[in-house]
Amino acid sequence: MSVATTSDTPAPGPVRTCVGCRAKAAASELLRVVAGSDAEGRPALVPDPDHRAPGRGAHLHPTTECWELAVRRRAFPRALRSGVPLADTLLADHLNTALAPSTPPQHRPETGARSS
Repeated sequence: MSVATTSDTPAPGPVRTCVGCRAKAAASELLRVVAGSDAEGRPALVPDPDHRAPGRGAHLHPTTECWELAVRRRAFPRALRSGVPLADTLLADHLNTALAPSTPPQHRPETGARSS
């Protein structure tokens, strides 16, 4: 009888593979992407951060490096089994917003002297 060690225990929750770097990670660490439509009704990659959208999904680390690798490898149409090109502007906008450094509003100290 063998004793289970920490390396033998599975990761908590489902494990998915990033379509960009092909590394395995917990699904909660990856951004799910589904095939959907943009505002004009054209087929597009749609981010699904809540992991709730219906249909086949592809998983991606939320980094520009993994996104660029996935685009270069043409991984999205293959993973989503899409026969048509998918616009990636919605996904790119989502990643840019998520990765943008949050800058707090700048506070300017008030000076006692005011000019008239």
